[in-house]
Amino acid sequence: MEITSILDMYRTEENLNLEVLPRGTVWLDCGTVASLNDASNYIRVIEERQGFKVGCIEEIAWRKGWISTDQLIALGKNFGPNEYGRYLLRIAR
Repeated sequence: MEITSILDMYRTEENLNLEVLPRGTVWLDCGTVASLNDASNYIRVIEERQGFKVGCIEEIAWRKGWISTDQLIALGKNFGPNEYGRYLLRIAR
């Protein structure tokens, strides 16, 4: 089944909603090996240039106030000395 089949089902049931995505939003199609590679490269470049992770659920939870700084630090330590754990510890400071 394709995504267009599901969209058509929602439309038929009059349950389809349209939302214009805000400026800066990027939609990445990953349906082929080449497009998955393009998306991966795009995310890598954004993270390297901005210094932030894209889609980091721990960071989102922390910034929303769903977890404390101490909890974020504990999560960062659980990842050990890898890049992701270091990132969590860095943003907690």
